[in-house]
Amino acid sequence: MKKLFALLAATVLTTAAFAVEIGKPAPDFTGTDITGKTIHLSDFKGKIVILESYNAQCPFCQHHYGTGAMQALQTDLAAKGIVWLVVDSVNKKNFGYLAPEAAQKLWTEQKFAATAWIDDNAGTIGHLYGMKTTPHMFVIAADGTLAYDGAMDNNPKPFGDPRTAKNYVSAAVDELLAGKTVTVSATKPYGCSVHYAN
Repeated sequence: MKKLFALLAATVLTTAAFAVEIGKPAPDFTGTDITGKTIHLSDFKGKIVILESYNAQCPFCQHHYGTGAMQALQTDLAAKGIVWLVVDSVNKKNFGYLAPEAAQKLWTEQKFAATAWIDDNAGTIGHLYGMKTTPHMFVIAADGTLAYDGAMDNNPKPFGDPRTAKNYVSAAVDELLAGKTVTVSATKPYGCSVHYAN
């Protein structure tokens, strides 16, 4: 019985590890944003969608937002019709968890320009996509396939001006908008580990 359980557990882990794959359909999900609105990935069918794994207490996230670089990129891509979903998978027992009210306050104070901030404290979306770090970025093409999975840029340090780094996300979006194949479709994400409940 123990061997069977171990085999099933290994199968589940293996399946989860390959839940998302470049060029394959990005799995749909349902989440609730910090205003209480229900969001489905399928709501944005036909649009390029960016998923950003986020933790307000992570120095890497704080750096990207503290410099204003993240908000500037969100604003630029929003003007191009891109959807940007912030996914916060920090569990409720972790000190980094922000209740919706606190998250809304931070959203306003730091002038987030994303489409929505999803409270994923159960880790459902994070586990579905295999989000490892904060930030961990995903770009989903307009046809619904995963086009990019990895780091925000080539500067894996919480200092320096993010605007001077090579930004993999904006590069992927630009190539998709131009009808091209994404040149760099996968990189190793950097940042803090995602604080899942399990």
